[in-house]
Amino acid sequence: MPKLIVTTRAGETSEIEVENGLTVMEAIRDNGFDELLALCGGCCSCATCHVHIDPAFAENLPAMSEDEDDLLESTEHRNATSRLGCQIPFTPELDGLKVTIAPED
Repeated sequence: MPKLIVTTRAGETSEIEVENGLTVMEAIRDNGFDELLALCGGCCSCATCHVHIDPAFAENLPAMSEDEDDLLESTEHRNATSRLGCQIPFTPELDGLKVTIAPED
């Protein structure tokens, strides 16, 4: 099963297995990382699943939609690797992806 490496806001890193068909947000939320709020449940309407992605995986990610870009503009913690976890389907090509949960706004 593909693995996702998650770093919390406190700097603690965990490796989790991700079931086929989940998004990065669902994988993080379903594995007990309470600091990733995901308030809208994956509808791309709140930015509470904001993560920073390992740049080595940037080419393997789907393009950012205009809605995602607009939501990320609303956070003061956006950087060049910012994405919304709900907008990243976790595929086998992302095995070993490293993400850091962004600071809360």
